[in-house]
Amino acid sequence: ARRPKDVPRHVWARERRRNSGTGLAGPNTVYVQVVAAGSRDAGAAVYVFSEFNRYLFNCGEGTQRAMQEHKLKISHLDSIFLSRVSWANVGGLPGMILTLKAIGLQRCVFLGPPKLQNYLKAIRLFPGPLKRMDLAVHLHTEPEYKDETMTVYQIPLTGKPLAAESSSPQSPGASPQGGNSPKRDTGPGSPRAAQQSLEEGRKSPKKAGDEQKCARRHPDLVTAFLCKVHPRKGKFLVAKAQELGLPVGTPAILPIITALKNGERITFEGKELIPEELCTPTDPGPVFLVLECPHEGFVDAVCQNETFQRYQEGHPEHQVALVIHMTPEAVLRDSRYQQWMERFGPGTQHLVLNENSSAVHNPRSYKIQTQLNLIHPEIFPLLTTYQSKEAEAECPVPIVRGECLLKYHLRPQQEWQRDAVTVCDPDMFVSEALDLPDFQSRVKECKESLSAVPGNVSAYPEIVFLGTGSAIPMKIRNVSSTLLNTSATRSLLLDCGEGTFGQLCRHYGEQVDQVLCNLVAVFVSHMHTDHHSGLVNILMERRRAFAALGQAFSPLFLVAPEQIMPWLHEYHNHCEEILGDIQ
Repeated sequence: ARRPKDVPRHVWARERRRNSGTGLAGPNTVYVQVVAAGSRDAGAAVYVFSEFNRYLFNCGEGTQRAMQEHKLKISHLDSIFLSRVSWANVGGLPGMILTLKAIGLQRCVFLGPPKLQNYLKAIRLFPGPLKRMDLAVHLHTEPEYKDETMTVYQIPLTGKPLAAESSSPQSPGASPQGGNSPKRDTGPGSPRAAQQSLEEGRKSPKKAGDEQKCARRHPDLVTAFLCKVHPRKGKFLVAKAQELGLPVGTPAILPIITALKNGERITFEGKELIPEELCTPTDPGPVFLVLECPHEGFVDAVCQNETFQRYQEGHPEHQVALVIHMTPEAVLRDSRYQQWMERFGPGTQHLVLNENSSAVHNPRSYKIQTQLNLIHPEIFPLLTTYQSKEAEAECPVPIVRGECLLKYHLRPQQEWQRDAVTVCDPDMFVSEALDLPDFQSRVKECKESLSAVPGNVSAYPEIVFLGTGSAIPMKIRNVSSTLLNTSATRSLLLDCGEGTFGQLCRHYGEQVDQVLCNLVAVFVSHMHTDHHSGLVNILMERRRAFAALGQAFSPLFLVAPEQIMPWLHEYHNHCEEILGDIQ
């Protein structure tokens, strides 16, 4: 059968494999690769590759841009796994789904906690093709997820709230539940209006109500993913077969190979053929675990989980090759968590992704900014990074700190690979620019022309272009956002596309908290996703900045089309509280 023109080639090939039953023997190549190493500007995201399937674990802001820059094919994604519905994990989903839709993918599978259903319904309030995309959700209550590469088991973990946690700030006009005052309850931005918008797309009110109850029943639920790669039969030893006089290279050898790979003893011309002599051992399939433990309130749930305990008993079939910890340093220092890590044994590798990572995820931006800095260091200041001030935990088992594009191969051989890890070398960037023909003479001419500009110009207002790209982020340009500093202590944002906070981190580094505290207003020009999908992250990081600097919190003034309010209400009611951060 011919491939339909509107079906991508890899999707068509995948369906043919599924229909024919091929590919079920397990892939030859499987590896895990870090997309985002957990730093504050990028979050934590992991890409899993096999020749049959591609997977993404978590999709924070900037994930799509990093994948495009490093040529990790977004078009081949089969499934996206979300460990927790927090903006750090789901902030990049709207843009990612729009891109998948634009390249011809009609359906995408999501695995994660119950709140994921509500989040995906909420983003359908955005204008555009999101409403026409088939977003299939597999909750942890459903059977395991299985495809040509592996079987994935979802493990729900319910945490306890920390005693030191404080409630989020509330704006003067917000109720304890996050809604506005009763007199505005029926307005276009009210919870009721948002509810009506969602009801239009519901087929069964009863089912929708059940989903809402499920989401509210698990406010602190995290999903861990236990992934078992399918077994791979051993390879037929051709040289050994030739020594025994088997009909290698003829049709008669095919049933012999099939029987031996299936572990059967057969007789050929009076000779007994033993599978162990003519085939390499079967690879039972490596196991890896993706775990987010957001804070100490989840440690007991992790340590007492019976599924994890079965994989810590030392049985060969339950040996875990790799544990990916999306875990802060406070949890890594917890003695209970350290003992849990030790129980996996010396054969397990541990990869840690958290804010202590100093990885650079967008080296192309650093490269071009470093080279432009040679032309005018004030207009093009050097980019920096945000460095966490928290000390690294000392763990009782060897751990590997995440780096962008770091790989761990699960098959054919289990090993780390660092040759693709991103490197940011300013000296090399400068050298490349200086080697260009006539570069230095052109720079000199430019500086001479700029020197004619009066030098006593006021420093404010100052405009910082954080994003000048189009709807899809590019290697060196983020989507729309402009920071306007009106004074040393006051600023506002004009549009706030995905990755705006990451851009602030790269421009201001350790001063980013003060920049966020100086921010008094955000203007959103229109409701296209690339102009406002970074707003939630700005709100949450701004709240964190006030707490970190010990300053009195004040809500952000939001000027935007009224259609933005149903989306913000839905996210507030079903995911994380944010309405107290705006006025």
